[in-house]
Amino acid sequence: MNFNELKKISDAVWELPTSFKKGMRVPARIYATEKLIKSMDEGVFSQISNVACLPGIQNHAFCMPDGHWGYGFPIGGVAAFDLDSGVISPGGIGFDINCGMRLMTTNLSVDEVRPKLKELINLLFGNVPTGVGCKSSLRINLSQFKDIMTNGAKWCLENGYATKDDIKNIEDEGCIKGADPSTVSEKATSRGIRQMGTLGSGNHYLEIQTVSNEDIFDLKIAKKFGIVGNNQIAIMVHCGSRGFGHQIGTDYLMRFNKKMKDYGMSVPDRELACAPIKSREGSDYYKAMACAANTAFVNRQMILHSIRETFSKVFNKDPEDMELKLVYDVAHNIAKFEKHIVSGVKKEVLVHRKGSTRAFGPGQKELPFKYQETGQPVILGGSMETGSHLLVGTETAMKETFGSTAHGSGRTMSRSKAKHLIRGEDLQKEMEKKGIYVKSASMSSLAEEAGIAYKNISDVVEALVVSRISKSIAAFKPIGNIKG
Repeated sequence: MNFNELKKISDAVWELPTSFKKGMRVPARIYATEKLIKSMDEGVFSQISNVACLPGIQNHAFCMPDGHWGYGFPIGGVAAFDLDSGVISPGGIGFDINCGMRLMTTNLSVDEVRPKLKELINLLFGNVPTGVGCKSSLRINLSQFKDIMTNGAKWCLENGYATKDDIKNIEDEGCIKGADPSTVSEKATSRGIRQMGTLGSGNHYLEIQTVSNEDIFDLKIAKKFGIVGNNQIAIMVHCGSRGFGHQIGTDYLMRFNKKMKDYGMSVPDRELACAPIKSREGSDYYKAMACAANTAFVNRQMILHSIRETFSKVFNKDPEDMELKLVYDVAHNIAKFEKHIVSGVKKEVLVHRKGSTRAFGPGQKELPFKYQETGQPVILGGSMETGSHLLVGTETAMKETFGSTAHGSGRTMSRSKAKHLIRGEDLQKEMEKKGIYVKSASMSSLAEEAGIAYKNISDVVEALVVSRISKSIAAFKPIGNIKG
């Protein structure tokens, strides 16, 4: 990458002009400090400029500071499309549809948890299925699964797996409208029906964390979120729709690749296979994607139910007595119909976020009432060695990035290279010496997720804060982790 081709817009915003690549309809903007932009892989620049070539794209194609090479869009990619001339692309959403983050708080302290940490992690590892192909102990029939696809987390409320407050604190109350199970293949259904309440593999995790007084950066907002410091225990979950979403993405990529020529469309990369938003194919994919998104909300809610049961058993207390509450659940692989300002006019667009979190600022009616004053909670998952961050969305994000921000720290090393350099068994021992007890279904998977394979999350947060598309609230340090 010739950095002379990048135009510096501000200390944390860089632009690739339309002259960078033939076919670009809009410029591409990358949110990053100079340190991060110089360390980004070539795939980011190639892929985000490809995104800028797609029909109906509005304003800019964006990549967040955690950006790295992905499938179709780079991880960290954001693009909004006009409803009449624009497209929908599985490569702009990801195979793990509605992969997302969930943050819970408790009134427990690290002094209370540390003596029972191994017992807690071991029991969580037994109660929350992990690893490739893991299946849930929850038995549901096809009719119930279709209900989950259609109604999302409301199914959990109706069946005793969620509280009313849980539902209020999930993005879109845990249900993307427009889901239609008839658009989902039998193969996808067979892969998804036994996956509710399972963590899966890869970079998915369930982590026990602590937050100290010095790691709270905005006391007022943190308190509103139930975060008080004093080495308070919090829990974070990262997972999505797993094989169900992957099969839906695979099904529609094949369908789109066959149909694009019928619409007179071509794309610079077949991984960006797409269809007009209002076409039969585009509409079907959105409906199927919503089904996968809704199952992901249920998956994370069922994991929360297991967490509450496990904590109750280990500490001999009711979840209410431990104040084990959901702060927020947010998606970071999704496409959503939203209203934003384009060329000075508010219009409805289809926003694709691929490894990017919605970051709506204060005053947005889509947010739970208690967050309309603060802005939406944004949960940034870091590596299992370094910790994670909580931020909030801002008005700047609404104006500049279609209300979008980063989703994590972002990889700097391939999984194969990480496994070549690191032994999972050695990493597990080293982490325990640092006070982090980790259980994994696979030592090779553990090696893939070593801290050295990721960017420094503090660098990512710095770029978000400097560009003002997010505001930092608190940081969390891991003390226990289960991984697939």
